[in-house]
Amino acid sequence: MRVLLKLVLDCDPDAAWRAIRSPAVLREISSPLFTLESAEPSGFPTIWQAGDHRVRVRGGGLIPIGQQTISITFDDARTDGVRILRDAGGHRSGALSTATVWDHRLAIGPAVAPAQPDGGVRTLYRDQLRISAGAATPAVWYGLWAFWQWRGRRLKQLAPWWAFDPTREPLEDT
Repeated sequence: MRVLLKLVLDCDPDAAWRAIRSPAVLREISSPLFTLESAEPSGFPTIWQAGDHRVRVRGGGLIPIGQQTISITFDDARTDGVRILRDAGGHRSGALSTATVWDHRLAIGPAVAPAQPDGGVRTLYRDQLRISAGAATPAVWYGLWAFWQWRGRRLKQLAPWWAFDPTREPLEDT
């Protein structure tokens, strides 16, 4: 089964690309429903690199959900300007370890939509998770679909702040 999310984010594609490659952003969009802790001796990297990253997941920060491997590859040399982060890892222990297929792809590209009020380009964000968990797939799918809706809401809230130089109102002299 698939969980899909398609959004237009109020930031440029470069800022969105930096954000989805950040463990800090992943933790922020997952909170407070889930908390993520690195299971690596060196902790989370500043920016995800290609390769495997072990993570411990807790529901609401309290309930152990299990361990997950985030196995990252990038497709960022496409001629159409779309950049893709793929996670083909999956849960290794705990509640979601029944999943036999975990194929998560996040795509970032320029949106074909009206520009932002300041003339900036918006981002088309597409997020697809393909999952299979045998007979439990419908129940797992529903829980992940609900979580994806939360992620989408958080992404839209945070995206305007991802630019290096956000637009600021001038300070008034007092």
